[in-house]
Amino acid sequence: MSDWTVLGQVSDASNATLVVEAGDHRLVYKPVRGERPLWDFPDGTLARREVAAYEISRHLGWDVVPPTRWVEDGPYGPGSVQDWVGDDVAAVSVFREGAVPEGWLPVLQAVDDADRPLVVAHADTPRLRLITVFDLVVNNADRKGGHLLGDGDAAWGIDHGLSFHAEPKLRSVLWGFVGRPIDDGVLADLADRRDDLPDLLVGLSGAEGAALRARVDRVLADGVFPPPRGGPVIPWPPI
Repeated sequence: MSDWTVLGQVSDASNATLVVEAGDHRLVYKPVRGERPLWDFPDGTLARREVAAYEISRHLGWDVVPPTRWVEDGPYGPGSVQDWVGDDVAAVSVFREGAVPEGWLPVLQAVDDADRPLVVAHADTPRLRLITVFDLVVNNADRKGGHLLGDGDAAWGIDHGLSFHAEPKLRSVLWGFVGRPIDDGVLADLADRRDDLPDLLVGLSGAEGAALRARVDRVLADGVFPPPRGGPVIPWPPI
């Protein structure tokens, strides 16, 4: 598009991730041609998964993913475009042992380069609970702390290119809610819109749509945040 200005590239992203401006809007553009081939995800589908994640979030009325759309005529060809939401990360953090504040849930133990014990924890907020259910539904294989922007009360989830695989792939740092009941209103949203969700996976396979519906059914049947299953269940790096 001739009215786009490419401002730069996100240097630590695994695939081409460009910050662009279109008029007075700042956007994150992920062209298909910049996707690195993966052994377990079909080539050329990661941007489609970004758009599908937004459509699922929007259709459920949860709005946990910034507005994202598909473009055919981006500066480097077809891909996904997502509204820029800033880069403040306060939903997941690292604390000294014994210093996890009230309102935070420990997830991982670690040590620093001097062998001093550390704890990775995330905020305990309704917004993060909702994002955690969203990740269960979309089978998010890459919920790093850095893929949560904003604080716990107003966090956005980004980087959903590794979602919707037909096989279990869930990897996350948001395991602090395990065993808690999922909010009734969230379960009602899923039950009301279950049958519509596979149709939102434009460009993905029928098997992935069927697996999406099966995951929704499992969440509805369990009604609680499940424990990690299989492995690995933590993305790398976690933050």
